[in-house]
Amino acid sequence: MSIMQTATSGMKAQANRLATVGDNIANASTTGYKKVSTEFAPLVLPSSSSSFNSGGVETTVRRSVSLEGGLNSTTSTTDLALRGNGFFVVEDSSGARYMTRAGSFVPNAEGYLVNAAGYYLTGYQLRDGDASVVLNSLNGGERINVNNINMQATPTTEGVFAANLDGRGDVPAVAAASLPSANVTTSTFTSKSSMVVYDNLGGDVMIDIYFTKTGVNTWEMSIFNQAAATGGGFPYTGGALVTTNLTFSGTTGAITAPASAQTAFTVPGGQPTTVDLSGLTQLKSDYTPLEPEFNGNAPSTTTGVSISADGIVSFAMKNGSTIDAYRIALADVPSPDNLTALSGGVFQANYDSGNPQVGFPGQGGLGAIRTSALEASNVDLADELATMIEAQRNYTANSKVFQTGAEVLEVLVNLKR
Repeated sequence: MSIMQTATSGMKAQANRLATVGDNIANASTTGYKKVSTEFAPLVLPSSSSSFNSGGVETTVRRSVSLEGGLNSTTSTTDLALRGNGFFVVEDSSGARYMTRAGSFVPNAEGYLVNAAGYYLTGYQLRDGDASVVLNSLNGGERINVNNINMQATPTTEGVFAANLDGRGDVPAVAAASLPSANVTTSTFTSKSSMVVYDNLGGDVMIDIYFTKTGVNTWEMSIFNQAAATGGGFPYTGGALVTTNLTFSGTTGAITAPASAQTAFTVPGGQPTTVDLSGLTQLKSDYTPLEPEFNGNAPSTTTGVSISADGIVSFAMKNGSTIDAYRIALADVPSPDNLTALSGGVFQANYDSGNPQVGFPGQGGLGAIRTSALEASNVDLADELATMIEAQRNYTANSKVFQTGAEVLEVLVNLKR
């Protein structure tokens, strides 16, 4: 390789370096952008002690994908940033899946969360139960839509009821013939609470829950449909929805029977519902019900959306309830810096990067999500300007070598003449 070819190789290398610097500077304000750098390796040709064969330079372009950018705060709850490893899984209009750190998502006209490059955020639906992520593929889940929750009703299927039943000795036991389960006009009870559950169409169903002492450390729990009460009390048309006998430890006050610490009933017009009773106690204090936790909701419109650090997308409803609708999954690869970069700030796995592994935020080494924030470009403008000056100086030096080589060649040609 002649000296002119070597100089040309050096000029091309510095031109590549200037191109990457220009790209970095242009994207210094691009959300989630990962800077590109140019690395050089010498190309050496065999030489002897009496002659030198000029070689050149090999150029390798690298992208600093694993280097995190800073966080910029925003006012939008759907602007998302990642702290730690991982990428959002996004989808283009054709359904192809990619990875990105650009989390500037906003709802489009159809309610789907789309970032500035037009990629749809994907996640796993939670309304049918806990999500199970597809561990080795980006193709699990669906596009996240913030409009499809409006005017949807969810029937009650499970709940938790916790309370302290008065365990003092002066609380009288009720005879079997007068228990709420007897459902007669003379039925009596020790304590009572009422609460709302929801039927299949989201209608309110008020239930009455009676606790009645039947003996030492034994109680009866009966649940009735309040709408079936006669004159506001006993008897209830159709009887109790469920009656459960409870037993408590005389030493600790904890519930000991039923062994499962559960009961179940069917909501009128709704679904079978399991109630966790493990929080019931019998201590020497007044009857004290704690806040019950039952799922289900009435038809309502959304008033806002929030996203937790572990990726759960929740909708605040106008009626005051909250619905967990989706969970965002993250993807990662063994070698992020070797990912293939595509337009729009997205990346694609390849042989050098390794196959993507998918999980939920905070699991398996994946990072956490930050809402109302965006990850800034990891470009340092000061470094880029310094690199640009150095590349320009090196380009000029190589051009001088080329010019000198041309002059030497011209002299050689003239000597032959």
